[in-house]
Amino acid sequence: MAAGEPSGYAIAPLQARGTMFIHPGGQVYPGMVIGESSKSLDIYVNPCLKKQLTNIRSVNADEKIVLSSPRIMTLEEMLAYMGDDELVEITPTNVRLRKAVLDPKKRAAAAKGPKKK
Repeated sequence: MAAGEPSGYAIAPLQARGTMFIHPGGQVYPGMVIGESSKSLDIYVNPCLKKQLTNIRSVNADEKIVLSSPRIMTLEEMLAYMGDDELVEITPTNVRLRKAVLDPKKRAAAAKGPKKK
């Protein structure tokens, strides 16, 4: 996932995969938990994709994007929801859920365990 501002264009298809915790216009960063998947595994997605603007016009180029409201959790709900590999990040303006190890490659290596000689 890239750091930046999530767009409605990128969030709309992600809603079919589960419940979202973020809304367009906020800030996200790699390792941040942005939603709950309908499957038990973690899914790595990029909510910061922007629509490519072109000069070519088509009939269904500008479809109306309908987003459901994100699931807003309190601190107590996040503490109950978080997994073993997650942390709750508290700032003066936000309460966010994030992974303990932000880099996805390091998370995968830690999940495999130490190398054997």
